[in-house]
Amino acid sequence: MSRISKNVILVVLTLTSSAFLLFQLYYYKHYLSAKNGSGLSKSKGSRIGFDGMQWRAVKKFIMLTSSQNVPVFLIDPLILELINKNFEQVKNTSHASSTSECKVFCVPRDFTTFALQYQLWKNEEGWFWIAENMGFQCLKIESKDPRLDWIDSLSGTEIPLHYICKLASHAIHLVVFHERSGNYLWHGHLRLKGHVDRKFVPFRKLQFGRYPGAFDRPELQQITVDGLDVLIPKDPVHFLEEIPHSRFIECRYKEARAFFQQYLDDNTVEAMTFQKRAKELLQLAAKTLKKLGVRFWLSSGTCLGWFRQCSIIPYSKDVDLGIFIQDYKSDIISAFQDAGLPLKHKFGKVEDSLELSFQGKDDVKLDIFFFYEETDHMWNGGTQAKTGKKFKYLFPKFTLCWTEFVDTKFRVPCETVEYIEANYGKTWKIPVKTWDWKRSPPNVQPNGVWPVSEWDEVIQLY
Repeated sequence: MSRISKNVILVVLTLTSSAFLLFQLYYYKHYLSAKNGSGLSKSKGSRIGFDGMQWRAVKKFIMLTSSQNVPVFLIDPLILELINKNFEQVKNTSHASSTSECKVFCVPRDFTTFALQYQLWKNEEGWFWIAENMGFQCLKIESKDPRLDWIDSLSGTEIPLHYICKLASHAIHLVVFHERSGNYLWHGHLRLKGHVDRKFVPFRKLQFGRYPGAFDRPELQQITVDGLDVLIPKDPVHFLEEIPHSRFIECRYKEARAFFQQYLDDNTVEAMTFQKRAKELLQLAAKTLKKLGVRFWLSSGTCLGWFRQCSIIPYSKDVDLGIFIQDYKSDIISAFQDAGLPLKHKFGKVEDSLELSFQGKDDVKLDIFFFYEETDHMWNGGTQAKTGKKFKYLFPKFTLCWTEFVDTKFRVPCETVEYIEANYGKTWKIPVKTWDWKRSPPNVQPNGVWPVSEWDEVIQLY
């Protein structure tokens, strides 16, 4: 084919694409605007608040996303709380019965926040172009895809994380959720690059993006609010409860690669078999505790393996989890037994130094340590079965974040370095294969001896 023919084809394709986008814009202006606005113009003056900028910006944004088949859903905390307070009334509202007063979307605020599952977005660039032609000023925030950080050749590939589209004095914040291998949704940190106008919107008031976040995949339902059809999480209470605890910490892939360059990975059959069994055990434990509604986190050697090398330490021989004692439930033991994990030992009691151990496949065991909170620190206990001696392991106070480990969403201490240094000291980066749980940890201290009269209760071996 000649160079002229190729150029002609390129010009034709470009003109066709431009014509299609212009048709979509014409369709929006002359059809959707009339369809969605006719009812309002007839009753103008009797509908209170519907001329406010907040409502108009949201209406225009919804019309835009509907015309482009962009499946956005509402995640704005303020709006969801207002909807939840009157959920039954809102759920039964239709266009025909909608109120004459704008009560939700007209509440004064700088932003309205929506979300989008990125894998469902088919025409990102076309949508962006049309939004600007509708009068929105849009800012796109991108950053590297953390899911590819483990792969050197793909590390640095950028993905969209946030859109902020401003119409006059009101802005729409579109949070882009990405699917992770643990079947949950993740959004990235809204980090402004050097060229971005810091006065574009009051960024500090944004509800999402101060840090990466992880959420359960919500089931959605459509409702009518202030005359507008919107999708919201079917369980808005659960979604609202997730928001303040959604902070996500990524595995440190760069440091893990450096670790394995210095300390070669153990690829023996024995090591790989253990890691496979430990992964299965972790996933089963997560499923069991989630079903019970019990918060837990990666602790001890399992937490160290995640933070240091993004993998299970092959010589650790067990899996370690932590649970706050206030989250203890009496049916934890029976739930694990029903899941096929028999109780191996039970040390201590709910009031003091409780520890549970369950037997997994191939002698891989699951240890659960219960943590107690004091005024200025937290601690978990240990018991020596043959002597009844008690031990206490002290940790600085910590909060919980999410991470991804062995293709599953887990909690970990947000203050990870302090947590690990308490348990393993400043040299935690160096592998140590010989470990005495009674002497090696720098945070261990004696805690007395169980009275012999209590041994039947506090030292149970199976």
